Amino acid sequence: MAEQVTLETPQGPGRAHVYSGSVPARATVVLGHGAGGGIGASDLMLLASRLPEHGYRVVLIEQPWKVAGRKVAGRPPTLDAAWIPMLGQLDVVGSLVVGGRSAGARVACRTAETVGAQGVLCLSFPLHPPGKPDASRAGELRTPGEHGIPVRVIQGERDPFGTPDELRAELVDPAWVAAVAGAHSFGEKPADVLDAAIRLLPELL
Repeated sequence: MAEQVTLETPQGPGRAHVYSGSVPARATVVLGHGAGGGIGASDLMLLASRLPEHGYRVVLIEQPWKVAGRKVAGRPPTLDAAWIPMLGQLDVVGSLVVGGRSAGARVACRTAETVGAQGVLCLSFPLHPPGKPDASRAGELRTPGEHGIPVRVIQGERDPFGTPDELRAELVDPAWVAAVAGAHSFGEKPADVLDAAIRLLPELL
């Protein structure tokens, strides 16, 4: 069972769900949810339940809008403004890796330097809206690297928000992107997401 901790933000209370294991943690992995879903997304729950046995303390962060029961996320600046103080209230064990799925990955990239992260793990990074490749968010994806913070991405092979090859074209090393079966929500082979995370996380520490 996860330990739940209420976190204060300018937008109201957020919530942390902390997953620890019997194995000593070498790092704390803090993950945010997407703009439409919550921490119940299958990939987030899988990583939260399984990574602790591999030596990672996992914290799933619920943004205040989600805790308040609203259906739609706020604009990116409000998400960042809530995320930063929430991270500041956490007990971090070992190195700090931040990340999340979709919009949560964008928040993590934009704020990685501010929160003192050692690395960023993105799940389904939304490089662009479906069918609009010109509306690129590549600048956000590259922001951590501009501050010397490594980024790794786990991306569905058929993701309409950006394929693995599209993301590889935006990063210095194509090996930083792990392609897994599925689209934006993965779903086809959840174990592939876990395997990719276990392989990529040591590169962020």
